[in-house]
Amino acid sequence: MQELSKISWHSLSLEQVAEKLQTDPKQGLDLGEANNRLKKFGENTMSLKKEKSLLISFLLQFKQPLVLILIIAGFITAMLQEWVDTSVIFGVVVVNAIIGFIQEHKANKAIQALGQIVKSENVIIRNGEKTRLYSREVVPGDVVQLRSGDKIPADMRLHYTKDLKIDESLLTGESISAKKRTGVFSSNTILAERKNMAYGGTLVTNGYGIGIVVLTGDDTETGKISQTMIVAEELETPLTRRISYFSKKLLFVILGLSILTFIFGILFTQRTTTELFMEVVALSVAVIPEGLPAAMTVTLAIGVGYMAKRNSIIRKLPAVETLGSTTIICSDKTGTITENQMTVTEIYSGDKFFELTGTGFEPIGEIKHKQIAININEYPILKECLITGLLCNDSDLIQKDRNWEPKGDPTEVALITAAHKANLKQTLMKSFYRIDTIPFESHLQFMATLHDSAGEKIVYVKGSVEKILSMSSYQLNDHGTENLTEINLSKLNEIADGMASKGLRVLAFAKKKIENKNHEIEISDVDNGLVFLGFQAMLDPPRPEVIEAIRECQNAGIRVKMITGDNLKTAVSIGKKIGLNPTSQENSSHITAITGKELQECSEDNFVEIVDKTDVFARVLPEQKFSVVKALQSKGNIVAMTGDGVNDAPALKQADVGIAMGITGTDVAKEASDVILTDDNFASIKAAVEEGRRILDTLIKFITWTLPTSFGEGLVVLASIFTGILIPILPVQILWINMTTVIALGTMLIFEPKESDVMKRPPRRPNSPILTRNLIIQIAIVSTCILISVYGLFEWALKDDISLEESRTITVNTIVMIEIFYLFNCRSLTKSILRTGFFSNKLIFLGIAVMILLQISFTYVPIMNEIFQSKPIGIDSWLKIIGVSIVTFLIIEIKKFVSNRLNLKRNSNIQLDYDVTKKMSL
Repeated sequence: MQELSKISWHSLSLEQVAEKLQTDPKQGLDLGEANNRLKKFGENTMSLKKEKSLLISFLLQFKQPLVLILIIAGFITAMLQEWVDTSVIFGVVVVNAIIGFIQEHKANKAIQALGQIVKSENVIIRNGEKTRLYSREVVPGDVVQLRSGDKIPADMRLHYTKDLKIDESLLTGESISAKKRTGVFSSNTILAERKNMAYGGTLVTNGYGIGIVVLTGDDTETGKISQTMIVAEELETPLTRRISYFSKKLLFVILGLSILTFIFGILFTQRTTTELFMEVVALSVAVIPEGLPAAMTVTLAIGVGYMAKRNSIIRKLPAVETLGSTTIICSDKTGTITENQMTVTEIYSGDKFFELTGTGFEPIGEIKHKQIAININEYPILKECLITGLLCNDSDLIQKDRNWEPKGDPTEVALITAAHKANLKQTLMKSFYRIDTIPFESHLQFMATLHDSAGEKIVYVKGSVEKILSMSSYQLNDHGTENLTEINLSKLNEIADGMASKGLRVLAFAKKKIENKNHEIEISDVDNGLVFLGFQAMLDPPRPEVIEAIRECQNAGIRVKMITGDNLKTAVSIGKKIGLNPTSQENSSHITAITGKELQECSEDNFVEIVDKTDVFARVLPEQKFSVVKALQSKGNIVAMTGDGVNDAPALKQADVGIAMGITGTDVAKEASDVILTDDNFASIKAAVEEGRRILDTLIKFITWTLPTSFGEGLVVLASIFTGILIPILPVQILWINMTTVIALGTMLIFEPKESDVMKRPPRRPNSPILTRNLIIQIAIVSTCILISVYGLFEWALKDDISLEESRTITVNTIVMIEIFYLFNCRSLTKSILRTGFFSNKLIFLGIAVMILLQISFTYVPIMNEIFQSKPIGIDSWLKIIGVSIVTFLIIEIKKFVSNRLNLKRNSNIQLDYDVTKKMSL
C-alpha cells in the first residue's frame, strides 16, 4: 500500500480512494483485515507535546521564591563558615526539591490518567454491520458514520453528506462551521477549501455524513501540528495562583524585614556582625512556609482523584474551586434527573388509547385497549404508528443469548421495544428500504426518514408534539389507513397535555407519501401536509437518589433549575416529584415554569428577573440556555450548567462550570466542558460540589495550621533582636521544625474527611479572601502563644541553670508540641474536636506518632545532637511543654466556642428582623 500521507486524497474519486485503501465504501473492512491494519499502523492516537525532562522538572523546584531565600541564607552561612548550618540549609533545600518534584510528578501523571478515562466513540461499519468503537481503534480504510456532535476520529474522505457542517477552527481558525459535500477537488486546493474531507479532532456541528478513513494518528493534519497545540494540564487553579502571588510578595517582605532588622541590630544592639547575620538567616528561614506549595499540589491531585471515583472527571482544574462556590445548578432532565430508562406506557392512535405492560428495554409485555390484549392487525393506524417508531430510528435492540442489549438513544430503543410487543420486528426494515434521512437536530425538533416500500416513496417522521402537529394537515380516522380527515389540533393538544401532566414524555408520529426521483429528502418535503398517526408516551421516572441530592443542594444554599427541551407539563410534573422549589411555605408543590417561546417574548428589562425566579424551563432551545446562564451570572451567581448536545457548547463555555454528560453527551459538549459526568447522574453533580467544598476546606485548614508556625518562629527571632535577648532557636533547628512537621503532620491533614455540615453552609464566594478575619485572628493568637510559650520556657530553663543547648531543645519541642495539639484544632475551623469524629482520620495519629519519634531522636540521639546542637531534656521540661501546648489548644477551642455563640446570636437577630418585616408587610 502506497505511503498514505503523500496522497492528495481530496483530488481522488471515491473509487480511487477505495482502491488505494482496499476497502468497500458500503461494507467497510472485515474484522481480520482491521486487526492487521491496527498492528501495522498502530493505535489512532497523537503524540503529546514533549514534556519537560525529569532533570529540568527537578531543577525548576529551585525556582520557587521561598526556596530562593533559603539558598541565599545558605550562601550567607557559608561565607560565615558556619558549615553545619550551611549543610543543613542546603540539605533541606534539596530534600524540599525532591519531595516537591516527586509529588508534582505523581500529581501530573494522575491528571493525565484522568484524561484517558473519557474516550471518544464513533459508529464504524465493518463486515457491513454498524458497531461503536473507541477512536483509537480506527484504522485506514474504515468506513465511519458521522452525526451531529461527533468528534471526527481521523482524517476522512467523505463520500456521502446530508447538511453536514464541521467546526474546523482547530485547523483553519475559521469560527464558522464548514459545509461539506462530496466531489473531487484539484490537488492544490488549500486545506480550508477541501470540502470533501473531514479532519481528525474537528467537530460535527450539524447533519450527517459517511467517510473512509485515510490517515490516522500523527499522520493526520491535526497530528502534524499536535506538538504545538497539545499541552499537559498544569496543576494550577485561581487559589494556587493566589498562593504563588502571596509567596512572591512574602519574598520581598522577608528581604525587606531582614535588611531593616540587620540595620537595627548594627545601630542599637551590641551584637557582632556574625551574630546578626545568623539571626537574620534565622528570621528568613523562620517566616518561610516551605511545605505550602507541595501541600497545595498534593491536595489538588488527591481531590481530583476522589472526584473521579465519584463519577466526575475534572477537565479543567479551576473547576475544582468553582464547584465549591456554585450557587445555581442548571440541569437537564432526561437521563440526568431521570433514569433515562424509557418505557412506552401509553399510546394514542386512531382516536383510541392503548396501554402497554412491561418495563425497561426487554420486549416482554402486551398492548391493551380497555384492559384487553389486542391483535395488532385489527388496529391498522396503531400499527402504522408503531412502524413509524421502528423505521424512523437509528438505534438497535439486540438479543444476545437471553439478554437484550440496547444500542443508541434510550428514547429510540423504547420505541423499538414497543413495536416488538406488537410482534413488529426490526426485520421489517428490509421491506422498507431506507433511502435518505433528515437527522434529528434540536432546532428542528424532528427526525425524518425516506423509505421505499414496493416502489412507493414514504417519509416517516417523529418529533415533539408541537412540531409534528404544526407540520400535519390530516389524520387517519378509526376506519382505516386510507381514510383521511382534517386534523383536530385542539383535541390532539388536549390529549398530549393530559399525557404530559402525568410526567410522561410524549412524542408525535406522522407520515407522508411523496414523489421524489432524486432519492433525497429535504425539510421542504415534510414541513406541511403530513398525516398524523398518533402519540407514544414514555415513562422516565426520576432517579431515586436525585430527590435527596437536590434537597442537599438546597440545604447548601444552591438553587437547582431544570432546563429541558421536553414538554412543559411533563417537566413541571417531574419538577414537583423531585421537589425543585421547597421555598414556598404556602404551597410546597408550586413550581414556576416558562417555555422557550415565552422566554423569547420577554422584554430585556424583565428577562433577568424572570429567569432568576423560574424553576423549570421547558421547550428551551440550546441557544436560549446561553442567555439563561448570562442572566443568572448578571446577578452575581456562580452557575453550573449541564449539557449534552452540539448546541449546548456555548452555554457550557459561558457557565462558570460546564458539565457534560459522559454517556449521552456529544464530543462537542465534552470539549466545551470543565467537568464530565461518567454516569450522567445529577447526584454526581452534588457529589462533585461536595468534594469541591471539601478540597477548599482542606486547603484553608492547611494554610491556617502552617502559618502560625512560620509567623510564631519569626516573632521569636524578631523579639530576640529587638530586645537584645539571647536567640532561643537556631536556623538549623527552625528548618528541622518546618520540614518535619509539614511532612509528618500537615500531609496527614490533607486526608481529613469532609465535615458533616459541608453541604449545609452557603456557597463560598470565589473572590473572597483565602483567610477570613476570624481565621487571621486565630493565626495571630497561635503565633502569640508560640512566642509567649517559647520565651517563658526558655527564660525558665536559663534561670534554672539549664544549658543553652538544652534550653533551645526545649524551645524546638515546645513549637512542635504546640503544632501537634493545634493540628487537632484545625481538623475543623468552626467546631469542637469532640464533634468532628475524633478517630475519623486515622492517618493523623500515624503522623503524630512519626513526629514524636522524630523529636525523640532529635532530643536524645547523639548524632542528631551534634548536627542540630540539641541536648537531652528531663521529664519536668516535657511536662511544661505539654502544659503550654494544652493551654494553646484550649484557647483556640474557647475562641471557636465564643465565635459560634456570637454567630448564632447574630443570625437569630437577622431572622427576628426578617420575621418582623414579614409580619409588617402582611
